[in-house]
Amino acid sequence: MPRLILATVVLAATLGIGGCAGQTRAEKVGTVGGAVAGGAIGNAAGGGTLGTLGGAAAGGYIGNKAGDAYDKKNH
Repeated sequence: MPRLILATVVLAATLGIGGCAGQTRAEKVGTVGGAVAGGAIGNAAGGGTLGTLGGAAAGGYIGNKAGDAYDKKNH
């Protein structure tokens, strides 16, 4: 049950991050994908709730920057 609650929190945070206005499609995809991957890695590393949320935040940031770099390179 705690994993279900944790997954729900991570999903809600990811959707909140992904809804930022002014982002391009690549930035949104990078942010959401990075947050999901980071959250999963943080959880798998045994970080508990704090590790999962920290991983999601870090992954979202890195994914957003990767999406921004993609846009600059391809547009």
